[in-house]
Amino acid sequence: MITAELRAEVEEWIALDPDPKTAALLQEWLDTENEAELRPAFAGFLQFGTAGLRGPIGPGPSRMNRAVVARAAAGIAAYMNERGLKSVVIGRDARHGSEDFTFESAAIFSGAGMEVFVLPRPLPTPVLAYAVRDLQVDCGIMVTASHNPPQDNGYKVYLGGVVDGINYNASQIVSPADEAISAHIAQQNHELVRGAEWTILNDDVLNRYVARTALIAPTRYEVKAVYTAMHGVGTETVEKVFAEAGFAAPILVSAQTAPDPDFPTVAFPNPEEPGAIDLSLEVGRASDGDVVIANDPDADRCAAAINDGGSWRMLTGDELGSLFGEYLATTSPERYRERCFANSIVSSSILSKIAKRHGIEFHETLTGFKWLAKLENLGFGYEEAIGYSVDPQTVNDKDGVSAAIMLARIAGELKSQGSSISQYLKKINATYGFHKTVQISIRVQDLSNIGRVLNSIRASQPDEIAGLRVLRFDDLMRPAGALPPTDGLRFYLESDVRVIIRPSGTEPKVKCYIEVVCPSDSVEDRSSADAIAAQLSPVLRGLFV
Repeated sequence: MITAELRAEVEEWIALDPDPKTAALLQEWLDTENEAELRPAFAGFLQFGTAGLRGPIGPGPSRMNRAVVARAAAGIAAYMNERGLKSVVIGRDARHGSEDFTFESAAIFSGAGMEVFVLPRPLPTPVLAYAVRDLQVDCGIMVTASHNPPQDNGYKVYLGGVVDGINYNASQIVSPADEAISAHIAQQNHELVRGAEWTILNDDVLNRYVARTALIAPTRYEVKAVYTAMHGVGTETVEKVFAEAGFAAPILVSAQTAPDPDFPTVAFPNPEEPGAIDLSLEVGRASDGDVVIANDPDADRCAAAINDGGSWRMLTGDELGSLFGEYLATTSPERYRERCFANSIVSSSILSKIAKRHGIEFHETLTGFKWLAKLENLGFGYEEAIGYSVDPQTVNDKDGVSAAIMLARIAGELKSQGSSISQYLKKINATYGFHKTVQISIRVQDLSNIGRVLNSIRASQPDEIAGLRVLRFDDLMRPAGALPPTDGLRFYLESDVRVIIRPSGTEPKVKCYIEVVCPSDSVEDRSSADAIAAQLSPVLRGLFV
């Protein structure tokens, strides 16, 4: 039974909904007393946080739609006007709703008196991040849900300069900007003002991004790079960068080349998910490729697979991070003595060892590139969830396109020397030890269960986990070092093992991260690391299942 209160709320929302399709669907649900659909659609306004907005497409305040996007844009515009910020550039991917949400946003920002620029067509998130800096605007909006399921869309927010004492330098928002924007969004209950003044950009910004990114590979190498855009927007830009750098065109995974918001060949459009790059591996084998490169749908992340002793395997995010770190530190030592390396706390400890060996300053940050991007003089940064910044001076965010051309450069250079990425990684392991990392993602139905379990562990800290003695426990809500507080737990166990548990920032998941460090990557050490990880995994899963 639909209550009078819910009916009034729905009717008020319908009256202000700018999209006749979602308004009509809500009216149909009202007329048919469809409480099962209305309740979840009106379960509160879609939460705005440091990741912006993200959620399933549908009508009502709890979903992604034009009405929600309009209120979000109006809230951001109010936040900007309060601080004297007057210009914005908007980009989008090719997901369902992205085009509508882009121009709904443009109308709202225009109505708020902003100077508004819109990227010419669906393009990678790194191009939008570059545009904020290139155009010297105050704010950037990217309409994307990154690697979320097909039914989702979202909204990322970048700031261009120093705002509330934080030097954003064209990076994503952090607290307290999210709280301030969220408060402004909550006040947008009145009829919104829409303008019609904005500039649709030509390809000049894209071309400047391509030219800058191609400089990552100053020497042309012969390399067979297999590439998949995972049904996203990366293909055009990656092909342009490879051509500008003088590299052979990447061998495309044809079934995944063109943007397709339904992502028909994958269960989840995320290169990390099991099976997502199977088609790419088939092309790699058939073409005798040197490296497989995969972007996620908005091309800000990058994954790789290599031919390792006759069989293809995907590199972990940490392996790729160590590959980039060692290569950059070795080939450009003068450049990085004045800059720093950094990774997120859940990433492997190997980059800190690479930095120390090469005399490079190292930092550890909270999870999320929004934190890595705030470091002064960042030279290279990464997070284990396949996010890399190999050229922070061009894009102050993770960038899957620049990572792709860097991978091609490394694979080509090693090939020219009669070597390979597989052999290079073996040298890294021989120098720094074998670092096995495993991420466990556990989907939960009841989000409150995550907090209950974490608080229970805080209240009664274990002496051992899966038979391994706890040597040190860090409650990341009360960090001892320079890190800001965050919800998470970190354990250092005997046998050089580290375990971190934290809630996901964007999905209903809890994530556990295991690192086991062994002196070498001998068969014995690898087997030992595998056994320890296998011993820990079911115990950690059991906490939340």
